[in-house]
Amino acid sequence: MSKYVLDINTELAQEPIRKGFGRGLLEAGKRNANVVAACADLTDSTQMSLFKNEFPARFVEIGVAEQNLVTVGAGLAAMGKIPFVSSYAAFSPGRNWEQIRTTICLNERAVKIVGSHAGVSVGPDGATHQMLEDIALMRVLPKMVVIVPCDAVEAEKATLAMAEDPRPNYLRLAREASPVITSADAPFEIGKAYVLERGTDVTIIACGTMVYQALVAAEKLYKAGIEAEVINVPTIKPLDTETILKSVRTTGCVVTAEEGQIAGGLGGAIAELLGEEHPVPIIRIGMKDHFGESGEPNELLKHFGLDAKHIELAAHHVVDKKK
Repeated sequence: MSKYVLDINTELAQEPIRKGFGRGLLEAGKRNANVVAACADLTDSTQMSLFKNEFPARFVEIGVAEQNLVTVGAGLAAMGKIPFVSSYAAFSPGRNWEQIRTTICLNERAVKIVGSHAGVSVGPDGATHQMLEDIALMRVLPKMVVIVPCDAVEAEKATLAMAEDPRPNYLRLAREASPVITSADAPFEIGKAYVLERGTDVTIIACGTMVYQALVAAEKLYKAGIEAEVINVPTIKPLDTETILKSVRTTGCVVTAEEGQIAGGLGGAIAELLGEEHPVPIIRIGMKDHFGESGEPNELLKHFGLDAKHIELAAHHVVDKKK
């Protein structure tokens, strides 16, 4: 396992990925006075409260008006500021995609859009709040960078990198506490994917909360005689095609894993890449053309096949297909 990843066989600390964003935004604000923030009445939930408390003059509470949230962000960016705007992903980009398209991307404004509480692991709030389509929605926008960190440590690094990136960015965050799997000295660079586990039989490509599940699956596969290479893809767009293709040319088959719709999401991006550059057997783990449901986070992940067991089964199947 990579030196940048913690041993998943030990008892790992757990923390919501969104907390890493909160710390990163606060630090970005300390480093650069042009960093400003705005929220749509969810300051505590999205963890913008740390920034708000430290820099009240640089924070704007927009209220429940997500379309206004991003247009204000575009205006701030036009005036030379570095705006971070946050809400639940179901509302931003779910409710204001047209404003993001027109005022931010079309004008190439470096607004940092933060969508929290994404995926089915939102839990009891149910399908209306379980945003599953956001990766696909944001991936298709010209100029937009799409980032899905695997844990709170990576989210903090991603936020700091976003503050220095001259492009529009979308950061996808989960609600529930999840294992912290990367170390403090793990590298992070926008546009880079990272091999966390070396293997020669199958490539498992994951993002967000599913990276931990992929590592657990790889451990089980190794005991069954299958060596899986696990790649963490925190940047869905631009995709690190070099790292991915290098792995797939060695293993000859792929499993993707994400907590969102596979159509247009990470699985879609990988399928497009391989279809054009290096066709191999591929199985995509994710939501398959249906909405979420109300339930406990772990219960929902298991119900929809978004756990290590289903990744493991998919890896066995795709290896057999390769043979």
